[in-house]
Amino acid sequence: MAHLRSRRRLALAVPVVLSLTASLGFLPGAASAAPLTASATPSADGPNLAYVVNTRTDHRTIESVEKAITAAGGTVVIAYEKIGVIVVHSANPDFGKQIRAVRGVQSAGATRTAPLTAAGTTDEGAAQMLSAAEAAKVSRTAASGEEPLEADQWDLRAIGADKAAKINPGSKSVTVAVIDVGVDDTHPDIAPNFSPSQSANCVGGKPDTTYGAWRPVDADHYHGTHVAGEIAAARNGIGVAGVAPGVKVSGITVAEPDASQLFYPESVVCAFVFAADHGVEITNNSYYVDPWLYNCLDDPDQRAIVDAVNRAQLYAQKKGTLNVAAAGNSNDDLDSNALADASSPDDSTAVTRTVDPHKCFDVPTQLPGVVTVASTGVTGAKSYFSSYGKGVIDVAAPGGDKYQIPDTPSKNGRILSTMPNNQYGFLQGTSMATPHVAGVAALLKSKYPWASPAQLQALLKAEADNPGCPTAPYDGNGDGVVDATCVGGKHVNGFYGAGIVNALRAVK
Repeated sequence: MAHLRSRRRLALAVPVVLSLTASLGFLPGAASAAPLTASATPSADGPNLAYVVNTRTDHRTIESVEKAITAAGGTVVIAYEKIGVIVVHSANPDFGKQIRAVRGVQSAGATRTAPLTAAGTTDEGAAQMLSAAEAAKVSRTAASGEEPLEADQWDLRAIGADKAAKINPGSKSVTVAVIDVGVDDTHPDIAPNFSPSQSANCVGGKPDTTYGAWRPVDADHYHGTHVAGEIAAARNGIGVAGVAPGVKVSGITVAEPDASQLFYPESVVCAFVFAADHGVEITNNSYYVDPWLYNCLDDPDQRAIVDAVNRAQLYAQKKGTLNVAAAGNSNDDLDSNALADASSPDDSTAVTRTVDPHKCFDVPTQLPGVVTVASTGVTGAKSYFSSYGKGVIDVAAPGGDKYQIPDTPSKNGRILSTMPNNQYGFLQGTSMATPHVAGVAALLKSKYPWASPAQLQALLKAEADNPGCPTAPYDGNGDGVVDATCVGGKHVNGFYGAGIVNALRAVK
């Protein structure tokens, strides 16, 4: 799987240059460019690629740019006029260069390096399914009032979610949208809280709201179903429980339906806009946008990706949606001066490059206002795979760690949740930490329904428990080698940000 946030995710205090994207006009040089005329003869002998074209939001400009797109050999898939983002397909190899010279175009670029065909996430390692025999064994240990498999859910107890559910399980007026590979809403633990009217398939950049379009194409596309269960699996006497078992959950599919499961920018733009326009309070983003692990602003294609996705997520924020994203599973210091990226572009031939994470951005994690989440294990220590960085990580949450073994029936340090076809399984990753934060945010939104996204983020941090940097050198896998260095103090540091979220404090 390409990029599920069990993959790897960043977060950081957004640099000034990136925060300028909030104006939607931070890219220079477009206003004085000459318009492309219909007399231009575009070439059509290149690969058929998808593009995002970012422009001003007035109708006249968008209409003019759409004409120029057609003249340059492009086909408009959809125009998001409210944010000035146009999704385009073109086989003209010079399309990007030509359209960037059009008056009114502020940035434009290809969203992939491979031709269009008939995503990425952040989970670390393969899924471990819970067999029927194992489930029966766990069920026999369930205490009164617990879900049958809750004894294996050390993560709920770690943040007080089991106790919080008895006080306030969350409101049905709050919805968390899982932007992912699809959600199996037929699962008995998800069905009671699923919201079809706030779900869609956004693959390709245009929402498909046909009933069931949000479901995963097969059982290998399990990531979104696992995430959805972590957030809002019902306390109904079946299987597991979610952090906020009383709220609603929806599914917005953005991953390619093939084995790559890539998350292309136009699909993510569609998802943020759809969520905002359909009253979603919180989005869960356990992935990074393909094909670049880091998008560098000195590259016109990558710059356009940052611009387009940022416009969409800022639009969601302005409509009252809090966006929560995973920091990633590379054990990278996101506040360092240089990182190695050997995976980009991941839709064709990757080339090893060195990037500065202050200038090249993991999207959507490093965008302004997005809550960046690191992962912890059962002991409360940083997960061995979790990326970190002072000023980048906002909060932390249980995401699992195979080296931190809990005293549970299955002795599995990963996170147990729902899987397609009425199954259950263990996963670990910052992909699993992020839905814990989204769930706690949903509890806070239930208690404080008028809280803005910025206020919810502040509440998440205020209610968190910060263990502080470890006193001994950090050796996540126990091999005797120092794996990471924590910088900061008791209140804010690179491993935990403001701390590990606390569901019980959220409802109190």
